[in-house]
Amino acid sequence: MPDLKYKRVLIKLGGEALSKEGGYGIDHEAAQSIAKELKEVHELGAELVLVIGGGNIFRGATAEAMGMERVTADYMGMLATVINGIALQHAMEKEGMDTRMMTSISMHQLAEPYVRRRALRHLAKKRVIIFAGGTGNPYFTTDTTASLRAMEVNAEVIFKATKVDGIYTADPFLDQTATKYQNLTYLEILKDNLKVMDSTSISLCMDNNLPIIVFNLKQKGNLKRALLGEKVGTYVG
Repeated sequence: MPDLKYKRVLIKLGGEALSKEGGYGIDHEAAQSIAKELKEVHELGAELVLVIGGGNIFRGATAEAMGMERVTADYMGMLATVINGIALQHAMEKEGMDTRMMTSISMHQLAEPYVRRRALRHLAKKRVIIFAGGTGNPYFTTDTTASLRAMEVNAEVIFKATKVDGIYTADPFLDQTATKYQNLTYLEILKDNLKVMDSTSISLCMDNNLPIIVFNLKQKGNLKRALLGEKVGTYVG
C-alpha cells in the first residue's frame, strides 16, 4: 500500500460536480463517478470528510440578486446542500462505503446533527462523513464551512475540487490568455481577489496554516495523486 502524504483530508465539492456539464440538478452517473474515486482513496487508508455545495439546485446569491431577502435565500441554499448530500451518500453506499451525513440544521429523519466529538468518532471508525447544511447560518458560504470543519476535525489539507485544473489569472473558459498558478500564498489570493474561495474561508486557513490544493476532480486519478503528494493543480499555503 502506498504511503499517503495526507492522512485526513477535507474535500470541498461544488454542487455542480453532481450535475452534467453546464447543467442543473443531479446526474446519477456524475455522482457514481465521484463515489468510485472516493472509494479508491479511502481503501488506501485516507480518512475523508466532505463538504458539499448546492449551486446545481439553488444559489442564494443569485436569488438575492433577483430580489429575495438574503437570509431566506441562504437558508434555501443550505437545504439544497442537504439534497446533494443525500444523493452523494446514496452513490457512496452503492460502492460499499460506510458513510454518515451530518447537518448544521437539525433534520433527524435524514441525518445526524453536527457534533464535533461524534464526527471524530466516525472518523476513528473509518466512516466517510458528509457535512451538509453549510454552517447553519446565513451570510456564510460552503467554502467557509469547509475551512471551519477542516479545522474542527483536524484535517491536514483542504482539497478544493473544481471544473478546472487549478487557479488561473482569469477564467480560462472566457480568457484564452489566462495562465495557471502553480503555487500561491493566502495573501496573494486575498490581495488579487482571486475567485477560488471566499475571503472568510481563505483567512481562516491562513490564520491556522491549513493548506489548500485546488484541482480538477473529474480528471480520473487526480484525487489519488494529490493524496500521494504528487503535483496536482495549484497549491495554496
